[in-house]
Amino acid sequence: MPKSFFAIVLGVLAVLAVFVLGAVGYLLTQRPPTGPVQRVYAEANPAITYLPQPVGFAPEGHPMITHVAIADLEGTGLPGILVCDATANRVGWIRQSPRGVFTEQFIGDPVEGPAHVAVCDVNGDGRPDLLVACMGQILPNNDKIGKIVVMENLGGGRFRNRVVAEGIARVNDVRGADIAGHGRMDLVVGQFGYVQGEMRWMENLGDWKWREHTLLSVPGTIMTPVADFEGTGRPDVAALVSQDSEQVYGQVHLFRNLGDGRLEDSVLWKTENIEYGSSGMTAADLNGDGLPDLIFSNGDGFNSAFAATAPWHGLQWLENRGHGTFVYHRIGDSPGCYSPVCADLSGKGGRHLDVVTVSAFNNSLDASAVTLTAWLNDGHEHFTPVALAHEPTRLVTVAAGDLDGNGIPVLVTGGMYAYPPYAQMSRVTIWRRSR
Repeated sequence: MPKSFFAIVLGVLAVLAVFVLGAVGYLLTQRPPTGPVQRVYAEANPAITYLPQPVGFAPEGHPMITHVAIADLEGTGLPGILVCDATANRVGWIRQSPRGVFTEQFIGDPVEGPAHVAVCDVNGDGRPDLLVACMGQILPNNDKIGKIVVMENLGGGRFRNRVVAEGIARVNDVRGADIAGHGRMDLVVGQFGYVQGEMRWMENLGDWKWREHTLLSVPGTIMTPVADFEGTGRPDVAALVSQDSEQVYGQVHLFRNLGDGRLEDSVLWKTENIEYGSSGMTAADLNGDGLPDLIFSNGDGFNSAFAATAPWHGLQWLENRGHGTFVYHRIGDSPGCYSPVCADLSGKGGRHLDVVTVSAFNNSLDASAVTLTAWLNDGHEHFTPVALAHEPTRLVTVAAGDLDGNGIPVLVTGGMYAYPPYAQMSRVTIWRRSR
């Protein structure tokens, strides 16, 4: 039989397996939660509180929002919200105009399985373009159905899709940076794939032409934050890889930029825990020493039938000590932990940042299960977890930014409902500080 037939059969089996596991998870989550699920949230009167406001299109069916980001696409000083909607296979723009009024529209042409969107002026015309990582299909699939799409900003709210690469392993992340030092925006690409995947960077040759450079030839890359980790003035690349060869099931890589497009790989951290569940990573100067650190989470549940709130789920910090040295710190336990972002929530002036996480894989039938958490920094990098919300459930992505123009970070979350129970659902929600 033709290979395409077997590929279709395997794809169908993979989808069925996910929903079977989801059903098992649904049954198992009806048991009382086990392990150190909520013991870390001990405050009766939390230091800060946030109130939710749904924005954008109303939820229909089972929303699948894979990523949200805050960006000012028009240069008006009124940032809006970018939304990767894997149900509609579109990128949404929740435009703010006037202040405090939010209206959503889909932009560009449809994209299959949008997983991440980043803002970058790719062609140097002064207008922010959008880099869209397309998985082709969000649920597990080993077919070469991924795409790298640049939504070129034509002005006036119009965007044109330009496909940089297609027919490749499923793409989880795309970031823009001048890796080669030639004055043009190159692309850093993480391809989770499934059984096969890779990580690459695409050299911008100008006139929408690109040259591919492979960085890793293993599956599982989730996030690829870019920053000058070495203090050389050149952008380095970090990567959170959730699986590899030789029984390694989570790694943080750093690709040091040596100049002239040369990137040198090193492994900063790794685990052999088969169910570790790497789920997100960001770069930020957490302790205010002028060096960008790496903050990463683990809490993915696709490999554990979505049922168990594993005691190893939580939040980590790789402290950048300079000269290529990073020190690992466990910030705290958090079941189903996802999508860390850093912001000055407690008004310390921005020197020592707090962290916000969401929980996508938690006990949805337990009313005490926390879905939105603030990790408050005391200024000495001791973090107190504060439960900000217990519903909606299945929050997979969070962004933080000054949407209101008052210097107070607003949080934006997106819900993803790939499996039951379909309860307390949301699509996109704004969270404003009330205390």
